[in-house]
Parts: sequence; structure tokens; C-alpha cells
Amino acid sequence: MQTGKGNLITDVPGLLVGNAADAGLKSGVTCLVGDRPFTAGVHIMGGAPGTRETDLLSPDKTVEQVDALVLSGGSAFGLDAASGVADGLRSAGRGFEVGGMRVPIVPGAILFDLLNGGDKDWADNPYKGLGRLAFDGAGATFGLGTEGAGTGATTAQLKGGLGSASVVLPSGVTVGALVAVNALGSAIVGDGPNFWAAPWEMEAEFGGRGVAPDWPDPHAAVTKMGGGGNTTIGIVATDAALTQAQCTRLATAAHDGFARALVPSHTPLDGDLIFAAATGDRTLGDPVSEQLLIGHAAAICMARAVARGVYSATAAPGDPFPAWVDRFGT
Repeated sequence: MQTGKGNLITDVPGLLVGNAADAGLKSGVTCLVGDRPFTAGVHIMGGAPGTRETDLLSPDKTVEQVDALVLSGGSAFGLDAASGVADGLRSAGRGFEVGGMRVPIVPGAILFDLLNGGDKDWADNPYKGLGRLAFDGAGATFGLGTEGAGTGATTAQLKGGLGSASVVLPSGVTVGALVAVNALGSAIVGDGPNFWAAPWEMEAEFGGRGVAPDWPDPHAAVTKMGGGGNTTIGIVATDAALTQAQCTRLATAAHDGFARALVPSHTPLDGDLIFAAATGDRTLGDPVSEQLLIGHAAAICMARAVARGVYSATAAPGDPFPAWVDRFGT
């Protein structure tokens, strides 16, 4: 396996990502948009999720394709970010056709970053505007770390952030991951600097520190209990042709990436959620074995993306936690 050209989820052809953030707010929005509707699924394993239109992604529902997926800070307020993305799609003539009307389908998920030191005393909800800005700025390249939905994210010991990674399978299928890391648990082993995700690192993408030389007590877990909020939300994507049910299975498999990169993960106080997107450009020759490999690759990409998000974070005034780079250097 090798990484895609940009080592980003946008290595999947036809997908673009946009970020928007407010430095004073210490929060932001990330949206993934296709050049045409794409098949999507979702799987939720955290105990405290915040979502919009995820029921629509169940395999038994009528609408099988969506126009965009949104990750946002702001807790429940951040759900309004999808409205801004929907406005942008409507202006572009996009959406599910109903009797001559176009209704953009934009599922979304949020993380809790209201206690991260930013100015949350707004008169009007800012997330719809941030959603529109993210949509308008969508492109093939985008920033990692303290960007978009990862702007105000935190983990147990360090700032969180926005991460992404990709891989190209021997079959030519591309798989990518995008994640906003705001976990109750920790991305580093013990006191660091090594990442839990180190066994899956490619091309020193998060520092090349390797596996931790000393393994901590496996029964102990470092968390940020009592400080701030949590939730890690992400998207995995592929150019393979998958059904909505297969996308749901892909999202389920990708949760292994959370468990490999964050300890603990999927807790009652996290809203851990993963969307899956399939553009359908590549027909699978052997659907069973190839789908297995795509799910395995998605989990690996997600673990790497989590570590890249934390590794790429940068400091801002009033942060409750240091950035990895400030604590451990490059």
C-alpha cells in the first residue's frame, strides 16, 4: 500500500473539503462535498452523539445518496452549519429533486468545544455562516490541525485537531479518512510523545517517533474527565462502488481506527461517529474480498488521521491544553 498523492481524503477523485473557523470563537466547520451526489452510510458508537439527518442513511431508507457531509464544533448549535452548506448547494442547483424543487441532502455531526476558552457569547448562531464559508472554500487541498471542525478540539492531554490520511490499494481503489479529534481519551501513549497509532504510520506523517519503548499499565487510562467536552467525528471515503448497506459496514469497520488511535474510545461521554462515502467510480471485481480490504484500509487511514490531527495542531491564546508540537517539538 502507498498513500495517495496528497495523503488526504480528497485523493478520492470527485471529493472536495472546505474548512472555516473563527479564531475568537475557537471553533469551526468542515464539509466534504462531491462533484455529484454520492452514496453514504453512518455508524455511531459513542454514548453522546449530536447529529442531523443520520436516520436518512439507514440502508432501508428511500434516499441513498447525499450531496455533502458536515463536521462541526459548537455542540447542538453546530448542527446549523449544515444549513449553510445546504444554502450553498441550493445556489449551485444541487439537491434531491422533488416535484421540480431541489432539496440538498446534508447529514452532519457535531463535537462539544464550548468550554475551550473561546468567546461563545454570540447574539446569533455563527455556525450557519461558517458552514456556508466552508462550502464556498471547498477544494482538493485543505489545512490540518487547528483548522475547521478541529479548531477548538482537545484530547486528554493535548489539543486535538483536524486530521486526514489516504491509501491506494493494489487494486487501484483509493480510501481516505477525515476526522475532527476531540476525544475524552488520549492519542499519545502515557506521557508521550509516541502515538497509539504509530504501528500504522506511513512516511513519518506524524513525526516518525515509532512505537513507544515502554508500554504503560494496560488497565490505566488517561482522560479529560471533568474538563471540557468530547466526541471524535469523522468520514471515510472510497471511489469504490458500494451500496448504502456496504457504506454502513465500511463506517463500522473504520471505528477500529478510533480504538487504535485513542485510549479509551467509544465512551459514554463521547459521541463517536463515522460517516462513510462512496463515489462509485470503481466497480469491485470480487465484492466480498475487496470490501474486506477497503474496510481494513479505512480503519488504518482513520487511525493515522487521528494522529495527524493531534500532531498538526498549533497553539492559540487561552488554550486549555498544549499542542503536541509545543510539548515535544518536531
